[in-house]
Order: sequence, then structure tokens, then C-alpha cells
Amino acid sequence: MKRLAVAALFVAVALLAPATALAHPLGNFTINHYSRVQPSGDRVYVLYVLDMAEIPTFRERQTMGSAEIYAAAAARRIAGELELRVDGERLPLKPVEHAIALPPGVGGLKTLRLQVVLRTGQIPGSDSPRSLSYRDATYPGRIGWKEVVVAPAGDASVTSSSAPSESISGELLAYPKDLLRSPPDVTEATASFEPGTSAGPIPRLASRSTLAERVSVRTPPDGGFASLIAKRDLGLGFVLVSLVIALFWGAAHAFSPGHGKAIVAGYLVGTRGRPRDALMLGLIVTVTHTSGVFALGGVTLLLSAFIVPEQLYPWLNLVSALLVVGVGLTVLRWRILVWRRRNPLGHGDTHGHDHGHNHDHGHDHDHGAGGRRGLLGIGISAGIIPCPTALVVLLAAISLQRVGYGLVLILAFSVGLAVAVTSIGLVAVLARRTFSRMSLDGGLVRALPAVSALVVLGLGVAMTLRALPAVL
Repeated sequence: MKRLAVAALFVAVALLAPATALAHPLGNFTINHYSRVQPSGDRVYVLYVLDMAEIPTFRERQTMGSAEIYAAAAARRIAGELELRVDGERLPLKPVEHAIALPPGVGGLKTLRLQVVLRTGQIPGSDSPRSLSYRDATYPGRIGWKEVVVAPAGDASVTSSSAPSESISGELLAYPKDLLRSPPDVTEATASFEPGTSAGPIPRLASRSTLAERVSVRTPPDGGFASLIAKRDLGLGFVLVSLVIALFWGAAHAFSPGHGKAIVAGYLVGTRGRPRDALMLGLIVTVTHTSGVFALGGVTLLLSAFIVPEQLYPWLNLVSALLVVGVGLTVLRWRILVWRRRNPLGHGDTHGHDHGHNHDHGHDHDHGAGGRRGLLGIGISAGIIPCPTALVVLLAAISLQRVGYGLVLILAFSVGLAVAVTSIGLVAVLARRTFSRMSLDGGLVRALPAVSALVVLGLGVAMTLRALPAVL
């Protein structure tokens, strides 16, 4: 009885937890970096901060070994990828201090924070201000927050700068909420400065206590789908409760933006789909989404040195959009063929008997328009883009050696997603049948399947136009 009460309480907490399980504010895939270029006395220092989210951290930890050895090697590599020039001459940067931490992330995974202080050699004074240019070439092409500031210290001074003097993210510890959807992408800065005549202060690293306090503030409660994988008690009762929760979050995810809800409804109306067509769509979505999560997990584990996992998402979006365009064109073509067979001379039906005969004949063609290829295209389009949280669960399952449990959770999540998509399809089918039984024989009602086909095509075109810039 006590276990049942605990399980019920867990269900309530998990279902009421925030729908997003992203521990990192910018998402599970991001690699975020910040540079403070600090003319200080007669040198220039650079404080470089790296903040990795769960998925890239997971990949790094596969080959990390000792965290301190990794941090020292990373500091040397970063020194070679930062370019600092004074009066056009590139000055070598030498790492002088570093610190690494692995704050907790979602689903039992870790995030990574690396701080590195680098410095140039001594810079002699001049009668006129010196020009400075800085470029951060670390992690090119990876998505995330990129920020550069220029702030003097000691008796050095900055006379002009293209970069601000203060960080708007608290050195990647307090990301402004209003910029999370469009984070800054600043990797270069120029400035004019006057060096000092004596040694200046070295940039200070954030202490472990400060880091722990800030990270605990930004990390949401460990609830929702991704939290299930990290729970210690894996008794039969808990596993069954977890499957219910995973189903719920899968369904909730389906009702978030995306996954082709309008497309599914439009397709089934446009092809005069049947309930079994809606059920088949659900099965295809389940298989596609589950396979997509496993495939992306394999890329993350085995191929991330050659393929950046998050860069696959724009291509998946494009594939999904092109599938919708193809299905929309196919359905529209069938609607035109059916209309021509019913109206060979361009005239409407004038006899009730003929109308009934043509309706049946048209329905046969509608079934052909739906067909397996159309259902397959729509189903793949709705399920091809894996949920990042499901990928986190898979990687956490591998990390915690709970692969079987993780696979079952992901399957349940995909089933929940498919149930929601299927429900939308069934509503569309039943609504169309209800209207067809009503005495509404106007042109608008008869044109509804063709209009639905146009809607599917239009949504596919819009999706394609939105996806193309990300892959070009």
C-alpha cells in the first residue's frame, strides 16, 4: 500500500512537472562559449569560458579519462584556436590557469564547464593607442551562445571597442530568458587600447560555490519524461508507472508545435480516409520516431567526430517538408482525376442515380490516393524528427547501463506521440463522415477534399521554404 501511494505521488509530480525537460537553458545540444578580452597592465589576458550541454558533454566523456588531464589538453587546444592580434601582429596565447566542473544535467547526465585564463607576452607602451583584434574560432558550426566582451584592468585603458565591457549572460551562468530563442553569435571584436606600464591583475575564475549556486538556480526541477531514467528504484510497479508517464509525455509532445497535426487531418480529409488509415498512421509514426531516436543516438556515439548530431535536424526538417509536398501533389492529382471522371464535359451531376454511382467510383480512387505510399509519407513526416529529450533518455540509459529500460521508455514515448496523432486523424475522419451524412450538398462541401489537398500542399511548401535556409 505504501509503495502504491509513493507511485501515485510520483505520477502526480511527473505529470504536473514542466513539459520541457531541458536542464540546459539553451537546449541539450548546445556548446556555448564566452571570451573576456582584458588588456591588463602591460599584457592582454583572455578569460575563455566553455559551457557544454548534456549531449556534447556525453560525447566528450566517452574519451575524457581524467577531468584534469582533459582540461589541460583542452586549454592548449583552445589557445591555438583563439586569434589575438595587436597592430596586425598575431600574439601567441599561453594558458596560465584553468578549472573544470561537471554540473548535473537532466536525466542523470552531466554538463561541462571549462574556464581557461590565457595571456600574451609583455606589450610595450606607445605614443598612440594600439589596435587590437580578437577572433574565437573554437567549435565552428556548433549551435549555442557566443559572446565576446572587452574590459580593461590595472593601468591599461580601452579607448574604443566594438564589444561591450560587461557580459549579458553572467559569463554563461545567467542566460537572459528573452534571448534564449535567438542567442548572440559574436565571435570577433576589435578595440583600441593603451597598455599599462606594470603588471596588471589576472582574470578571476568563478569559484565552485558560485558555480554550484548559479547552476542550481538555472536548472529546472528534475521532473517529466527524462527524469524517469535516473530513478534508483526499478521495481516492476515503478516501471509500469514510468511507462504511463512516458505515454503521457509522448502525447503532450505531439500537441506541441510540429509533428504535422494539420497535415494529418488535411490528408485524411483530402483522401476520404478511413479509421484504419488513421491507425496505420499511428503505427508508422511510432516506428519512425523510435527508429529516428536510435539512429541519432548511434550518430552521437559513433559518428559525432564526422557528423555533428544537431546539424542533422535541419536536413530532417527538409526531408519531412519534401515528403509533405510530394504527398500533397499526389492527393491533389487524384482529386483532379476524380473530378474529371465525374464531370467529363465540365458539367455538374444532374441525376441522383449518377451522383451516387460517381460517388462510389470516386471513393475507389480516393482509396488509391490514400494508399500505402501516401500513408507512409505522412507518417514518416510526422515522426522523422526525434525529440531531443528522447535522445537524452537514450544516452542516459547507456551511461547508467540501463539500456533495456531506456529503450522501453522511448518506445512508450513514441506510442504516446502516435496515439495523439492517431486521435487527431480519427477526429478528422469522423468529422468528415458526419458532414457527408448531412444534407449539405453545396459546392463548398463537395470541394472540401480538394481544399484539404491544397492545404497539405501549401503546408509542405511553407515547411520547405522554412527549412531550406538552414541547410544552404
